[in-house]
Amino acid sequence: MKKPELVFVPIPGAGHLTSAVEAAKLLLDRDARLSISILILRRSSDSKVVSDLIDSLTATITSHRIQFINLPNEESESMGLDFIEKYKPHIREAVSKLATRSDFTLAGFVLDMFCMPVIDVANEFGVPSYVFFTSGAAFFGFMLHLRALHDEQEVDPTQFKNSDDELALPCFVNPLPARVLPSVLLEKESMPAFLEMSRRFREAKGIIVNTFMELESSAINSLSDGTIESPPVYPVGPILNLKGGDSVGSAESKEIMEWLDDQPPSSVVFLCFGSMGGFREDQAKEIAFALERCGQRFLWSLCQPLPMGKMTGYTDCQNLEGFLPEEFLDRTAGIGKVIGWAPQVAVLAQPAIGGFVSHCGWNSTLESIWYGVPIATWPMYAEQQFNAFQLVTELGLAVEITVDYRKDSDVIVKAADIERGVRCVMEQDSEIRMKVKEMSEKSRKVLMDGGSAFSSLNRLIEDAIDNMP
Repeated sequence: MKKPELVFVPIPGAGHLTSAVEAAKLLLDRDARLSISILILRRSSDSKVVSDLIDSLTATITSHRIQFINLPNEESESMGLDFIEKYKPHIREAVSKLATRSDFTLAGFVLDMFCMPVIDVANEFGVPSYVFFTSGAAFFGFMLHLRALHDEQEVDPTQFKNSDDELALPCFVNPLPARVLPSVLLEKESMPAFLEMSRRFREAKGIIVNTFMELESSAINSLSDGTIESPPVYPVGPILNLKGGDSVGSAESKEIMEWLDDQPPSSVVFLCFGSMGGFREDQAKEIAFALERCGQRFLWSLCQPLPMGKMTGYTDCQNLEGFLPEEFLDRTAGIGKVIGWAPQVAVLAQPAIGGFVSHCGWNSTLESIWYGVPIATWPMYAEQQFNAFQLVTELGLAVEITVDYRKDSDVIVKAADIERGVRCVMEQDSEIRMKVKEMSEKSRKVLMDGGSAFSSLNRLIEDAIDNMP
């Protein structure tokens, strides 16, 4: 009997690729009829990083019904639409080869939110496309709403650059300040591609979103009740990589975890800003001043900014003594630890962690909620400013250090603001801490039998099989 097969096409960014693999595993665990092929795209400049990531993810896979197919490397300065267009012939060829197998029936494509041009290839094969949206439901609703504003009301998003305007969104109860709009929307060069991606979402058979009803009920309801015109939305999260990819067995990781084992429960604030979240020396020193002033136990993952054009990887700070205030490491040796790369999931799971100063990437947000660790927001790029505003104002699940910081700006967040945020996120009996704990409990139930995400995933599988050609 032929088994229905889904072809996943993720972009090679760490968060997107990891989430795609976890979503694939979730589908296979739920339905024995399915098989999945994951096509690996990569730029030559990122080849080693992506290969290492694939190796770590492969180690977490036990099913024989999932396979990785490496496509040829492509040269590109970014992972934008041009990069995806270059890959369409490679994807077409790879799927054609799959189709020669006697046990193969192509059920559809599952495309990363940035891979919309591949809908053309799916159409050629006569199968539906599903979008795997790696941000939250509110941001998806925002993208659709902004497309409508531009195309139907002739609103130019770039007019909001450096603006104090606020936008009323169907997916939010509160108005959204223009200052937290993604940078790509505010520039004439990048805005058209963003809007084109939003237009093509409407061609998909369904949208798989890494979120759950209990977290984003207003946004999900606005997408399902007709308030926002959208394909069917399947909130199947939280989709998390909780077991692999962090190399927790390494000597560096063991040292970190042993240090945390010696700290009291909920006593350590963890500072980590993602693989692209590096700081210049002047900003790093402000963080150091804040940590020293508040006297809080801390674990700080400090990296340097990535070279221009590099989209993935991690650059540890090579000269901590020169990067931080003089003798800072000596003065804080009893209460703090400055590290390079961090095994983030393992750290957040550690009982000693009481707060998380985060860039508010969506995966990091879901991980923090899963472990009941409140966030102090410090967004850096992409849609993280949007996420930070949502967490602080819309959901009441985080405290604010800043919601509109951008890593490519000259703004320096001052030590006093950082200190205030750290003290606030570490308050043990705060309302926010209680709300995060409650949401943590809900996040662990939604994928159980009868949970909201469990039901949504079943609906997705049945719809995919019913829509097979």
